Amino acid sequence: MILIKLISAPDYVVIADQIRHWQHDYPQSGVLALVAEGSRAEVPTLQSHLNALDVPLIGAVFPEIHYWGRFYRQGFLLICLNPMCDFHDIVEFSGAAEEMEQTIRTLAGEIGDRVDGEEPTTLFLLFDALVPKIGSYLELFYLQLAQSVHYAGANAGSETFQPIPCLFDNRRFIQNGLLAILLKPHQGAVLEHSYHAPDQLVAATSTEGNRIVSIDWKPAFEVYREKIEQLYGIEVNRDNFYDYAVHFPFGILRADDEVLVRIPVALEEDGSLFCVGEVPEHAVLTLLEAPQRESLKSSRLLAGRLPDTTSSMLIFYCAGRRLHLGEGAAADELCELQRAISNDQVFGALSLGEIGSSQRGGYPLFHNATLVCMNI
Repeated sequence: MILIKLISAPDYVVIADQIRHWQHDYPQSGVLALVAEGSRAEVPTLQSHLNALDVPLIGAVFPEIHYWGRFYRQGFLLICLNPMCDFHDIVEFSGAAEEMEQTIRTLAGEIGDRVDGEEPTTLFLLFDALVPKIGSYLELFYLQLAQSVHYAGANAGSETFQPIPCLFDNRRFIQNGLLAILLKPHQGAVLEHSYHAPDQLVAATSTEGNRIVSIDWKPAFEVYREKIEQLYGIEVNRDNFYDYAVHFPFGILRADDEVLVRIPVALEEDGSLFCVGEVPEHAVLTLLEAPQRESLKSSRLLAGRLPDTTSSMLIFYCAGRRLHLGEGAAADELCELQRAISNDQVFGALSLGEIGSSQRGGYPLFHNATLVCMNI
């Protein structure tokens, strides 16, 4: 029985027929739905149909979905979870930062009550990409849960970074929130970006959440422009910023030698740069050397680190990475990974930021430009 169903043009007769087959074979199952942004208007109808079938539903809207190395701007990926995860919840953030942090602490406490420590468990997190301070929220989860769970996840929403409802269950369809799912038994995820850090370093002397205000005490864009010209011989200005920014992301260098990619997505009037993901004040930064279009290094590294290549493989592929490489090279990376693990059940979504750690069981971090792979 195939446990993943691609519906490229929503057909509710086909959907109902597939889910009845799953119900017959797996009475305790539920459905995880990955919805391409072009089909997000269909989510309420999908909810109604699964409610009529009395089937648990959780899911999110992403810029695109992918299956067998091909990207789709419309359609659904329906994934049978058997059995349905024993904990899942959607929280919608509102109010001041302190209230949002308390929401995370309360949720982490509820999750901690469900973790017994006797079987490996993954906390699978799907955030709205427009939620600020995701990195800080991951720290709050870790403070309460530590290494009792693995961490994995991605950001949902629109590639335009305009607010849209993007997280849902059987009854809710929200924005500015988080869908938290416990998967067990589950061995966690692996991720890779293969961006190389040059030797030249700078310091983020002033930041505000996701915004870099100044670097080395100068306006952030001024230093960014100077470094690109110095390292790569390319002149970046306000007119062509959006053409080049995805190809020249920042790297945050951590004490453990891990490099976090931060893609600048907006240039403000004051010369500050808005990134996907927080940039800590005084962070040590560099301009990264992005992987080349012909490189398949990331796919090979991931294939060698996956704990199980026999079950279905869920892969979140960063939208910024695809913009850098191009759709053809991005598809090649996915196809190479599929060949390397000899698995025809490789599927997922184009994401707007990824969650995980380069070492299994490690500290959860918010990444850009990565591939995140997990069995499901």
